[in-house]
Amino acid sequence: MATAHDKVEKNVGLLIVLTLLVAAIGGLVQIVPLAFQDTLTKPVEGLKPYNALQLSGRDIYIREGCYVCHSQMIRPFRWETERYGHYSVAGEFVYDRPFQWGSKRTGPDLQRVGGRYSDDWHRAHLMNPRDVVPESNMPGYPWLQENELDRSDIVAKMSALQFLGHPYTDQEIQEAPKRLEGKTEMDAVIAYLQNLGTSVKTRR
Repeated sequence: MATAHDKVEKNVGLLIVLTLLVAAIGGLVQIVPLAFQDTLTKPVEGLKPYNALQLSGRDIYIREGCYVCHSQMIRPFRWETERYGHYSVAGEFVYDRPFQWGSKRTGPDLQRVGGRYSDDWHRAHLMNPRDVVPESNMPGYPWLQENELDRSDIVAKMSALQFLGHPYTDQEIQEAPKRLEGKTEMDAVIAYLQNLGTSVKTRR
C-alpha cells in the first residue's frame, strides 16, 4: 500500500511545490527576525552616511573592482583582530548599499584602514603600490589622479539614498555638486578609504 511519502516522491510536480514551500518557510524563519533586531538595523554611535566625496569614492572603488581582492569584514577571531583591529559589527554597515564584506583576500582587509595612513601614503600607494609596499602585487591606478570627478549624478544618488532612509538633509544634497568641484577620482577614493571603520574605536 502506497504511503503519502511514496505519492510525493512519485509526483514530480507535487515534490517541487513542497520543496519550494519548505525552503520558503525556512528562509522566512531565518531572515524575517533579523529585520527586528536593533543591533542589525540601528547605526553604531557616531556613524554618519557617506558625504558626497566619500560616496563618489565608494562608487569608484566598486567600479575598479577593489572588492575582488579586499574584504571589509573582520571576523571575531584573535588572529584577525590582532592584525586588522576590532571585529566588524552590523551597525557599521547600515548606510552601505551594497555591502562590501567579501571573503576573498588577495590583499588585506580594509575595514579599519581609515586614519591608519596619511592621504599622501594612499596617493603614492594607488599610483604605484610597490613604492610603499615593495612586495605588493596590487596594480597601480594612476589614471584616478588624472580623471576629474563626475558630479552629474551625485544629487540623484543622494536623493535616492535619502528616500531609503539615509539622513541627508536637502541642503547637503543641493550643495553636493559644489563640494566635488576640482576633485579627482583619486581624491574621492582616498576620502572613502580614510572613512572606513572609523565609527568603531579600535584597540590598536
